[in-house]
Amino acid sequence: MKQSSNVPAFLSKLWTLVEETHTNEFITWSQNGQSFLVLDEQRFAKEILPKYFKHNNMASFVRQLNMYGFRKVVHIDSGIVKQERDGPVEFQHPYFKQGQDDLLENIKRKVSATKPEENKIRQEDLTKIISSAQKVQIKQETIESRLSELKSENESLWKEVSELRAKHAQQQQVIRKIVQFIVTLVQNNQLVSLKRKRPLLLNTNGAQKKNLFQHIVKEPTDNHHHKVIFNVFYIYYLKLNFIMAIFHAVKEV
Repeated sequence: MKQSSNVPAFLSKLWTLVEETHTNEFITWSQNGQSFLVLDEQRFAKEILPKYFKHNNMASFVRQLNMYGFRKVVHIDSGIVKQERDGPVEFQHPYFKQGQDDLLENIKRKVSATKPEENKIRQEDLTKIISSAQKVQIKQETIESRLSELKSENESLWKEVSELRAKHAQQQQVIRKIVQFIVTLVQNNQLVSLKRKRPLLLNTNGAQKKNLFQHIVKEPTDNHHHKVIFNVFYIYYLKLNFIMAIFHAVKEV
């Protein structure tokens, strides 16, 4: 065999195995020289593979053949696929032919089915995915910041509502006291007026009582005094309406 740096070591060893006559009982060319036969897989794996490939795994040897494009030849007898577990196994490659070792340079190891263009597209897709993920992360951070602001505003509003309720309660209490004070004051003024109109007749003799009674009966009605009482009552009435208006306004707030 002509040595060539372009031929992989596996193919060189395989060519040597098939070509050498002392290995013909294990591996040899087919009759037409277009393929080669492994005559006994078990003995080939046990006795030959360790010497040339440093292992005794027939399945690994077949995988190597497949990686370089070798195909197992299937024989069909009378339309039935012939399976010979212990018999010869035949492998074929268009550039692995008896007496044509110069063709070995054309046998290339299979590369990944993925093309460089596909790798490039996948890289671009990955870049887009990363970019999209970063945008989503930025939006999420913005949303979280806005939620935090809304939470703070909500807490401030609740605090303000609580303060307004407290003020409203205080104002209601003040209004009640004012109304109570006005009512008491009006009632006191009415009692004073009655006392002034009807003085006590205690500790007086009969003549004095008679004179005083006649004076009260005969005395004309004091229109000025009634006007003063009416004005005072009207003023308190207006103040009470004003206070109630304030109360309703505060309640609506």
